[in-house]
Amino acid sequence: MTNKKRFSFEFFPPKTDIGKEKLVTVRTELNKLGPEFFSVTYGAGGSTRDNTKDIVTTMTNEGISTAPHLSFGDDEEESMLDLINEYKAAGIDRIVALRGDLPSGMGAQRLVYASELVAFIRKHTGDHFHLEVAAYPEIHPDADSYDSDVQFLKQKMDAGANSAITQYFYNAESYFYFIEQCERLGIDKPIYPGIMPILNYQNLARFSKNCGAEIPRWICQKLESYSNDAESTKAFGTEIVTRLCETLLAGGAPGIHFYTMNQIEPNKAIWQNLKLSEQ
Repeated sequence: MTNKKRFSFEFFPPKTDIGKEKLVTVRTELNKLGPEFFSVTYGAGGSTRDNTKDIVTTMTNEGISTAPHLSFGDDEEESMLDLINEYKAAGIDRIVALRGDLPSGMGAQRLVYASELVAFIRKHTGDHFHLEVAAYPEIHPDADSYDSDVQFLKQKMDAGANSAITQYFYNAESYFYFIEQCERLGIDKPIYPGIMPILNYQNLARFSKNCGAEIPRWICQKLESYSNDAESTKAFGTEIVTRLCETLLAGGAPGIHFYTMNQIEPNKAIWQNLKLSEQ
């Protein structure tokens, strides 16, 4: 196993032409930093399937290593296999395999577990793809218990995943404890911490509530004190997230996955603070 740290960036597919134009600039600038790869999210139930595919194939054609997020959604196996083979034919060699979520109003349709998707991809494409899966240091919102959530991660690894990327968090101890529990269960593959820059407190608080990510009270208090002062919020957020990354890397994290929110500056600032281009 190599000791070289791995750093990557994540985008979401824009819904507007202006957003798409902006993303071209964002990916160009962030690619200059030299990440190992980019990933592109997949909307609930596959709702951004075409946009995700277009972005990933375009970036791959430009020589930028890019991984699509993928979940079964409401697709049948044949349709899913067609998409996977399209990615393979396009020269894409990495996939982020997820359970995924259903769009609101979809009712009680069955969600296909990520371990099943991993096994499906392995069955049909062998070892062509490096498969990433999701991990949750602060427990998935739907998990029955902490231990069962760790067990689900092991099932995904045992099915053929190469590594995992965590949900974002702001408490380094939650990550380190999670790694200890994973190792006790025999998980020995890399688990990369996912990091979210702080841009807007209200948006972050709302999103964190929905996905089960905890914002420490002292950080909330500090951000609330800035009210509508966007510059102070960003400066404080950059400082806090930089320190978090420093702690994680010093503690043995194998790298960092940045949830960019399709922004250049906060991610670039954290990258430069960490002197990652020098590693």
